Amino acid sequence: MQCFFDPDVMGALPDVSVTDASVEDWQSVLDMVSASGWPWQYSEGAVVKPMPRAEAVLSRPADAECPELRVWPAAGVLAIFRFHASEEIDFDVDLRELQGQARLDVLCGWLGVLGRRLGKAVVMTPGGRR
Repeated sequence: MQCFFDPDVMGALPDVSVTDASVEDWQSVLDMVSASGWPWQYSEGAVVKPMPRAEAVLSRPADAECPELRVWPAAGVLAIFRFHASEEIDFDVDLRELQGQARLDVLCGWLGVLGRRLGKAVVMTPGGRR
């Protein structure tokens, strides 16, 4: 199990995804983040903006820069969501910041909260290998 969270094995930013998603699932994630009290930052390129509605961000023009949402469910635990498509909730976690069992427990618990909120599997794979 330890190798699943080793940056040398998984890559520093493993891919995490929820497939068979919808705009409503994305909105559920945005609502969860907004209501949670977790620090977050939404940006389009270098411009920081307020939290969008999922429908608006997922219907942007094809040539627009891909927005990202950074969420810190706890100190030292970072998830970076990227809005590539409505059919897949796609994000990375930075394993370099996960030092110690306590932070790992927070990440695993947070992934469970996300999966239960959506009623779907949350899958982590080595970075760039999906």
